[in-house]
Amino acid sequence: MLGQIITNISSYLSSKVALAPNISTALALIVFGIIILIVVSFFDYMYGWFERKLMAKSQLRHGPTLIGKYGLLQNLADIIKLLSKEVVIPANANKYLFTIGIPAMLSLFIFLIYLMPISSSVYSIDISIGLLVLFTLLSFSPLLVFITGWASGNKFAAISSQRSVIMLISYEIPMLLVIASIGMAAKSYDFISIVNAQSTMPFAILMPIGFIIFAIALLAELERPPFDIREADSELIAGWLTDVPAPYYAIALFIDYTRVLLGSMLMAILFFSGWLGPSIIPGFAWLAIKVLIIAIALILIRISTVRMKIDKLLKLGWLYLLPFAMLNLIYVFLLLYKVI
Repeated sequence: MLGQIITNISSYLSSKVALAPNISTALALIVFGIIILIVVSFFDYMYGWFERKLMAKSQLRHGPTLIGKYGLLQNLADIIKLLSKEVVIPANANKYLFTIGIPAMLSLFIFLIYLMPISSSVYSIDISIGLLVLFTLLSFSPLLVFITGWASGNKFAAISSQRSVIMLISYEIPMLLVIASIGMAAKSYDFISIVNAQSTMPFAILMPIGFIIFAIALLAELERPPFDIREADSELIAGWLTDVPAPYYAIALFIDYTRVLLGSMLMAILFFSGWLGPSIIPGFAWLAIKVLIIAIALILIRISTVRMKIDKLLKLGWLYLLPFAMLNLIYVFLLLYKVI
């Protein structure tokens, strides 16, 4: 089902130009996609600047200061520098797979944000199993990382991509069990139904164990500290990005911040009632506030934690998160049927 905003855009286009209904709807989806792309780009740019400033503050440094007021244009200078460099493909690389992997990842994450609702009326397409569709598509991420690392022909990139696949599989299983618990509690895998089910109590309070498991697994899925073994610079130089040319490295940075936005939106919608809140401000503003708080918390975690060793990381996923995720699923089942 199309969202109200898509219908409004389609009606506006039809009123200005005589278009067939299918064409106006397709154009409305494209226009909404462009709006989402602009919002994502703005978030990535400002989040990258804020992360650099906050990390510098924690280390008694100034961070970006020279270009623009408060260093706001430093990221723009870095982007121009990276994008202006030559695209050099390693001699041992599989040229086709190496060049398509990173752009495919960026397209995937932007499309996933495109599928996320912003409020009860602002969304592109309402899918009855939207949460399952999103995580099914999200599972392609480690495959694309592995393909890019392996295709580079570099041993450090290959090791990094293998680590990434091992870690993501270890943490996606507990995350999926928590998602099953959310679907059971909301009686639906539709995002809007999940948010409406939290009108009286956020799921972070209803299932605190599930919330903690999801938060830890989300950090691993985003490959943020302390789960950044994919880019363990002291061991693997730059991990799977070791042989990536500068323009592709800029895209990879854009991907990392886009994933932060996607993960923060997921956390806000699944556990903190999404766009629900007092009617003093619009629903999408409540969602934006919650997303920003979660995104800032990810920076604070990065500042205050150290990278885990891979053996401890895998032990945490398989021996602790997985059993507790099963217990959380049983707890939600018993709670729904009034056993407890």
